[in-house]
Amino acid sequence: MYWDILIRIKNALERKYERVKVPYSHFTFKILESLVRAGYLESVARKGRGLKRIIDVKLKYDDSGSSAISGLKFISRPSRRIYIGYRDIQSSHQGYGHYILSTPEGIFLDKEARRKKLGGQVLFEIW
Repeated sequence: MYWDILIRIKNALERKYERVKVPYSHFTFKILESLVRAGYLESVARKGRGLKRIIDVKLKYDDSGSSAISGLKFISRPSRRIYIGYRDIQSSHQGYGHYILSTPEGIFLDKEARRKKLGGQVLFEIW
């Protein structure tokens, strides 16, 4: 699932890797695309065919060499799913972080979901 992919990315950032290859699924690809839109990753690309399909993730660092992702907190878990309406979406880390939501129309950042008036399941918080 997506939490395994995010932990792989977080560990690769700790080791200062340039790229990470992770198993492909449509859901995780959409989550990683939203992280690219938010500026936490450089780029994502699908590679391979059939069962050997992977996602190639290019990690992002600033000029001083520190990673773009400083922290990650999982909100919903398989045993307890947290849902929120668009009116109740708050800013994360005083505006410096983002919540990632799974809505009926797809995966959105908190600001995009609020703008489109969509609520849904809060997957995780990233800053």
